[in-house]
Amino acid sequence: MPKILVIKFGALGDVVMATSLIKQIQRFHGDSEVFLITSPAFTSVFEHWDDLSVIAFSRKGFLETIRVLSWIRKSGFNRIYDLQSNDRTSVICAFSGVKERIGNHPRFPYTHHPADIWTGQCHIFERMLMVLESAGIHAESVPPLILSNDKEKAGVREWMNRHHLANGAFVILHAGASSAHPEKCWPYFLELAQVIDQSGHSVVWVGAETEARENRQRAETVGIDASNAFSITGLAELGRHACFAVTNDSGPMHILSASGIPVYAFFGPTNWLRSHAIGQREHVIIPPGLSSDIYHPETLDKIKVSGVVDILRTAGSL
Repeated sequence: MPKILVIKFGALGDVVMATSLIKQIQRFHGDSEVFLITSPAFTSVFEHWDDLSVIAFSRKGFLETIRVLSWIRKSGFNRIYDLQSNDRTSVICAFSGVKERIGNHPRFPYTHHPADIWTGQCHIFERMLMVLESAGIHAESVPPLILSNDKEKAGVREWMNRHHLANGAFVILHAGASSAHPEKCWPYFLELAQVIDQSGHSVVWVGAETEARENRQRAETVGIDASNAFSITGLAELGRHACFAVTNDSGPMHILSASGIPVYAFFGPTNWLRSHAIGQREHVIIPPGLSSDIYHPETLDKIKVSGVVDILRTAGSL
């Protein structure tokens, strides 16, 4: 049986966006064994998938790169899809011993790739669709795929019952972002939460342990603190019961895009044209006066609560 390898180390949002690509690779190679290399932190994204062998390696380190190469060369793969396509994974592909190597750049070591040079000229997901097309896959733009099992679904319903949350009657807010990029945090989430609460929707604050203190403080005023309460797959399942979500440009933005709900996200310092959540382009919120088709960096404090409320009401979310 042929053996296919997919490489996608991270980051979180990129791994989530890649889920639909990986599923399409699986379908195209239905008669093959499909393996995925990713970072240890992201293996849980795929824990409920069928027919996918997930192998964890660290994203960094020379010795870890040697370990990856040794494992690949011993495994006898027929094709590699390098969905990371950075310097490290290019080296891995170059010394992999695998004949067919699919990647993002029109140069060695890739044998299949888009014809033009990647300069960030489009959304990265659109570019990855081109990468798959170069390998003979008729790729489609579909939302991310994050699956939950029955135990996880029951756990989310139990949590909702404990907090008296009805299906479709609450809004998920993620007010944090990467600690390395505090400029990506919109400063008026608490004021927006109060408006949402007054409209009759409950508010649920989500985030990692690093955001727990701020979320506890916000929940003292309005809403429920769900910091660190859910895994990646659990958060996607919680999202399936929500009315909508409002986030910064963050990992949870991408996770919740797999929930089938509107995910409104704030962009200003970062380029929404290249990194918005899949299927959520119409829900991007940018500072007033900026073009939705041309990126120009701007601070998020220019986006006022009243403007966001108008957007939510016009869309029928509030």
